[in-house]
Amino acid sequence: MPTNAPTAAHALSDVTSSDTSLRRFLHGLPGVDAVGLEARAASLGTRSIKTTAKAYAIDLAISMVDLTTLEGADTPGKVRALGAKAVLPDPTDRSTPTTAAVCVYPDMVSAAKEAVAGSGVKVASVATAFPAGRAALDVKLADVRDAVAAGADEIDMVIDRGAFLAGRYLKVHDEIVAVKEACGAARLKVIFETGELSTYDNIRRASWLGMLAGADFIKTSTGKVAVNATPANTLLMLEAVRDFRTQTGVQVGVKPAGGIRTTKDAIKFLVLVNETVGADWLDNHWFRFGASSLLNDLLMQRQKLATGRYSGPDYVTVD
Repeated sequence: MPTNAPTAAHALSDVTSSDTSLRRFLHGLPGVDAVGLEARAASLGTRSIKTTAKAYAIDLAISMVDLTTLEGADTPGKVRALGAKAVLPDPTDRSTPTTAAVCVYPDMVSAAKEAVAGSGVKVASVATAFPAGRAALDVKLADVRDAVAAGADEIDMVIDRGAFLAGRYLKVHDEIVAVKEACGAARLKVIFETGELSTYDNIRRASWLGMLAGADFIKTSTGKVAVNATPANTLLMLEAVRDFRTQTGVQVGVKPAGGIRTTKDAIKFLVLVNETVGADWLDNHWFRFGASSLLNDLLMQRQKLATGRYSGPDYVTVD
């Protein structure tokens, strides 16, 4: 059976022994056929599913949502309300699944923990000077430790994109390793900010770099830039985790984040997962949606399937 993210030496451990060997490995990865990648992602997005399968897909998608608020105006009250929604997304239908997690800033972790206590909903916290990642390593690690000490179950870190784009791969790798250690028992999601990496080749390299450093999840975006999760960049990352497990036996999760707003979008991503990596990843332990508005549309579509009527946005809470 696959394991969680690597915590011990594996078949590729020698790759990270030096900057030269890491660069050689990352630049030795096969180049990405951009036209082929985008065509396959578009083709999979046209798949239609029957009503019974759609009901299953909607519930699965709800269970995979990291319900997120990452605004400067966040308050404990707003976070508690979001936590209550994560635990009971539709108060009129208690058969609705809980979301996977609530994702907040480190100073809001304690309020989120209080709101979801006893529910099984995780609390995720962004850290490492989110979203830009422009801080010294000791500041980033203090950010992580504060979030974990407050009770965060998961940490979403951002990589140093400047170092990555400058080819300083070992620096990026070593920072992820240090953050992973600071996480303790908390799972680590590594955010690449794919919209700033410019090329698909860079996204493939970042995916492998994150996994080599011990990421539990690789994540597309912060949701704070113009280009966030797309079917194509998510497909590329799914291919990377598939190939990584083939080589190492280690399974790593994937989290597209930003720009996924509708049930139709979410189902397209679930088809990508099913067709690329299979049922092993069709679980919120291995696949998540980073979203805020997506949940409302999933709930409205779920209500329509159950009642035959489209209730509209006034029947779900405003986040």
